[in-house]
Amino acid sequence: MGFFRDISLSAVVAGFVTVLVGFTSSAVIVFQAAEAAGADAAVKASWMWALGWGMGLTCILPSLRYRMPVVTAWSTPGAAVLLTAMAGVSLAEATGAFMVSGLLIALCGFSGVFEKAMKRIPPGLASGMLAGVLVRFGMNVFTAMQGSLALVLPMFAAYLVMRRYRPRYAIPVVLLLGTIIAAWQGSLHADALRMELASPVLVMPSWSVSALIGVALPLFMVTMASQNVPGVAVIRASGFAVPVSPVIGVTGLVSLALAPFGAFALNLAAITAAICMGEEAHPERARRYVAAVMAGVFYCLIGVFGAAVASLFAAFPAALISAVAGLALLGTIGNGLATALHDPDGREAALVTFLVTASGMTLFGVGSAFWGLIAGVTTLLASRLPALRAA
Repeated sequence: MGFFRDISLSAVVAGFVTVLVGFTSSAVIVFQAAEAAGADAAVKASWMWALGWGMGLTCILPSLRYRMPVVTAWSTPGAAVLLTAMAGVSLAEATGAFMVSGLLIALCGFSGVFEKAMKRIPPGLASGMLAGVLVRFGMNVFTAMQGSLALVLPMFAAYLVMRRYRPRYAIPVVLLLGTIIAAWQGSLHADALRMELASPVLVMPSWSVSALIGVALPLFMVTMASQNVPGVAVIRASGFAVPVSPVIGVTGLVSLALAPFGAFALNLAAITAAICMGEEAHPERARRYVAAVMAGVFYCLIGVFGAAVASLFAAFPAALISAVAGLALLGTIGNGLATALHDPDGREAALVTFLVTASGMTLFGVGSAFWGLIAGVTTLLASRLPALRAA
């Protein structure tokens, strides 16, 4: 009953925005990865079924268990890896590789090795990484005005007014206003909506050395480095003491169980998690877990309705999505920068972490969040080297 007492409009909207941003920003890559794996239309729908239920359950159950927001996502960098790694690999071999990757993620989580390594990262670097991951979403609010001024400018004005008088309802009002303006302009593609249920398609796995080396290991490494590292940083920077090891372990187990149906890799979310962990989800920190639970509910709907939910999210214009996401993350970006630059001794390292992460650079298939952390740690060690030598 405690959940129903804690539920609020702002949390429901935050959960919806979380799924809206997560789905529309990377669903195309997932569909392309499915095609690269040789999936037909039925198997593609099964991928949505498996990923939707996988993300839904790994959002809902940990969030209710710990009463803290836990948001998961499919591995977007992992899907990008599949686009190039699937050459010469059959769908059955790919399924076997997905299962091995899920097993490795589970072992890495439940063993506690990953969490111990993450605890050694200074808070300033974690906050710098968080701000760097999110800053482009904040900038997208204003770049979206170039082509959609009549849509985005009223949304921004409504945000400023609501933040002054009713901050709890700022994002719901912005989303509602944007939807109304988009419908009035004719850019809301409601005619594309269609009801279509998704159903699971079982693909029996097989294993080969080439698939394990060329698919399973890269998928595991890029998911841990590019997704779970910034995911933990978001949790830490937001001040939530989520037990990371069992949560990551569960994402690995769920990936392993649903891999034969298309769940190639699940992990902690970073960008979308910040939406559920900020003040826009609810002014009271203790009630923000509801936003993550609602995100899980919407993900489960993706699992049930598949293409129907995809068409719903596709109906929103890109400028509206950019504006809602950026405005929902402004407070989190500001808090991340404030924490990152607060300590004078670690300010330079935190700044380097922020800049490298914000640059969007990719090396060896690993995203900028990981390299930002490496650059920040290196800068921090270099600044402390004279003191270490003296000691």
